[in-house]
Amino acid sequence: MAVKRFFVKRVLAVILGGGAGTRLYPLTKLRAKPAVPLAGKYRLIDIPVSNCVNSEILKIYVLTQFNSASLNRHIARAYTFAGFTDGFVEVLAAQQTPENPNWFQGTADAVRQYLWLLEEWDVDEYLILSGDHLYRMDYADFVQRHRETNADITLSVVPMDERRASDFGLMKIDDSGRVIDFSEKPKGEALAKMQVDTTILGLPSAEAKRYPYIASMGIYVFKKEVLTRLLKEAPDRTDFGKEIIPESSKDYNVQAYLFNGYWEDIGTIESFFEANLALTHQPQPPFSFYDEKAPIYTRSRYLPPSKFLDCSIRESMIGEGCILKSCTINHSVLGVRTRVEAGCLIEDVLIMGADYYQPFAERKSNDENSAIPVGIGANTTVRRAIIDKNARIGCDVQIINKDRVEEADRESLGFYIRSGIVVVLKNAVIPDKTII
Repeated sequence: MAVKRFFVKRVLAVILGGGAGTRLYPLTKLRAKPAVPLAGKYRLIDIPVSNCVNSEILKIYVLTQFNSASLNRHIARAYTFAGFTDGFVEVLAAQQTPENPNWFQGTADAVRQYLWLLEEWDVDEYLILSGDHLYRMDYADFVQRHRETNADITLSVVPMDERRASDFGLMKIDDSGRVIDFSEKPKGEALAKMQVDTTILGLPSAEAKRYPYIASMGIYVFKKEVLTRLLKEAPDRTDFGKEIIPESSKDYNVQAYLFNGYWEDIGTIESFFEANLALTHQPQPPFSFYDEKAPIYTRSRYLPPSKFLDCSIRESMIGEGCILKSCTINHSVLGVRTRVEAGCLIEDVLIMGADYYQPFAERKSNDENSAIPVGIGANTTVRRAIIDKNARIGCDVQIINKDRVEEADRESLGFYIRSGIVVVLKNAVIPDKTII
């Protein structure tokens, strides 16, 4: 353990929080992408931050530029290190300066604009991470591989089969594991040319035959001086994956590090929805939050236990502080403080829960604004949907995408449809007997 601590003490982590989060819209309408709720009680940012903490990397910056208020609040409440360590988790939002009056123009530009701050730290490496991936990884092994190969840049890669390979940016390596070629989403003959011998990176030969491609995870280790030079020498290059790293492979030692665990890019509504529901799979979900050796951390809420009154619940995850009455819940994830009234059917649904409990008197009030309380009203059916926080869904509502619509923008009515998934907006009100 002491060896790991020595290795990572001189590493500074930078988590890229993304831009406007258009692929996750409308979940990013009122919050930064890293603040999007995950698995009923976490947020996306908790994944890379927890991986850093478990790897004993405790100097962590999060770069973001849109709707960062809730992200700031979450990080301030969740991650406070004791005074005897120099550890921190801090949000750096885009800001105008005399040198650069613009928003972040890309992943590399975001780091470039705060390079003056990063350079102040006496570290050897920068660990660049993404804020919208679901995986568990010991970054100490990643950094160790970087140092052992004397790399200027090391990319973490995942093995790919032919079916999925053309959806990713692929790389080719030589016999030493050095990256020598890149290809963005190749197909046909171009795809065949990107095959590599993944046993070079440590994959067993049987698996190497099934996974003859390697795709970038979008996370990198840079030598401090190399990143500084690359960002300063080419101010017009704004993206790591598309510009900085492909260009630098000619003149620098760019190595690949194989990660052979579960990894999922959850940056779209569909992938985010599927990854959440996959957590309920039996007997073993692809990703588990039940690993005591490498826990995923989040804010402590001190909520009461959930209460189920005559309910049928199958293959589901229920957050703390929920109240469910005489309802049926199948293959769903329910976030903290979710309320579901009698006679409801919830199937293949991600409910993000609520930020507060509505007082009983207010729930019974005839006031127009309180007529539909926070939660899911009686005799309502919801299938294949995401219900964002604090939504008020009335009685006898059907959210079932009855017309099998793939894409729709109905913001004035309180919902969107993305990839056939109904997304009810945060704080939306869906009146009684509505059919979607």
